[in-house]
Amino acid sequence: MNLIYIHGLDSDANSTKGLLLDEYCQQHHPDISVHRPDLNQPPQVVFDKLVHLVEELGKGSKVVLVGSSLGGYFATLVSNQTGCPALLINPSTQPHITLQRFDADKGEANALKTDSYQDRVLHTTDGGWALTKADLQWFTRHTLSTVENPSDVEVMIKKGDELLDANLSAAFYRQQGATVTLQAGGDHRFSDFEAHLPQLLEILKQL
Repeated sequence: MNLIYIHGLDSDANSTKGLLLDEYCQQHHPDISVHRPDLNQPPQVVFDKLVHLVEELGKGSKVVLVGSSLGGYFATLVSNQTGCPALLINPSTQPHITLQRFDADKGEANALKTDSYQDRVLHTTDGGWALTKADLQWFTRHTLSTVENPSDVEVMIKKGDELLDANLSAAFYRQQGATVTLQAGGDHRFSDFEAHLPQLLEILKQL
């Protein structure tokens, strides 16, 4: 079995949750391989890379996506495209809105949409991805509106998420028919992730 851990916005292949998942599987589930791609690239590149990875790994083994925050958004898109099961941790459902916080000109409806304007860097992530206007427009064109395989999608959300609207995310996935666990307290980073690993691995094996 192969797990693909999809990190969030200001993270990389060595994210805390990705490393914890990898180490736990090495110790307790050596038959499970954890893949942690660095996805600090434009969204179309990320999507294409993940779809290709699912297709390659799926040739000889079951593949399950594990996506955190913005990684949960990408996991949903890739699951819709490939049919691959997914476990989502505090997933972002509206990056076309939440990422607007980096755009000081978001209110300028009449701004010239030249190539240089589209390529203007709004934010550089800790992992080195330079988020541009064009990237924000990509997210707008790829708004999450459906979950194609809800029986193969599990969602874990902390009510105490200080960055994303936990109730909004829970409502979206529940309306789509996915299984949602909404936990009291916590934070966006899902700081008690390690304590949940035994439970998460049972969920992953059943997806």
